[in-house]
Amino acid sequence: MTTVQNPSRADVVAFFRNRAPNARFVDRLKIRYRPYICPFERLLHFIDRNAAVFDIGCGSGQFCLLASEFSDARRIHGIEIDSRLVANARAEVEGDPSRMARVTFSVYDGVNVPDMIHEFDVVFMIDVLHHIPADAQWSFLKNVHDRMKPGATLILKDIDASSPFVFFNKLHDMVFGGGCGHERAFATAQAFCASLGFAVEDASTQR
Repeated sequence: MTTVQNPSRADVVAFFRNRAPNARFVDRLKIRYRPYICPFERLLHFIDRNAAVFDIGCGSGQFCLLASEFSDARRIHGIEIDSRLVANARAEVEGDPSRMARVTFSVYDGVNVPDMIHEFDVVFMIDVLHHIPADAQWSFLKNVHDRMKPGATLILKDIDASSPFVFFNKLHDMVFGGGCGHERAFATAQAFCASLGFAVEDASTQR
């Protein structure tokens, strides 16, 4: 059930404060503190009333849960390559009939985007692109583009490689993910999307 239509950063932080009590310690840290570094409250504005939302690389389901709490999305589905994180996400909706009716999650192989993406109005990729090897990013996004339904919207949010703060993201990925990201500069990412056939209608960066 929607509680706040236009949540603030504080609303988002409060929502995650005590979630996923049975998740691993590191997963709980990510769930609790990610709203401080990711502008979830701004991303929610891209969900139109009664939209179907698809989240690629949903992790432990943070954004999907936010969409179920703070938007009027009729259907929300998240995909993730890590089955442990999908288990975290599913645990957050189990026992809550209002969420179970419209929020689902599934594991995928990280390469082949499920055909079901064609059923959704808005597709999110939040801090996912830089985890894909640089030489596979074009083909992955091309696959997303070709499988989305006509008129659907892709919201691509990622780390700006031209920002001096990219160092901290690389450090985070090395400590918590065991690897180093493949970030794109903001301008490069825009051109990248346009070359794939996306009509870039809105773009912004935050330093």
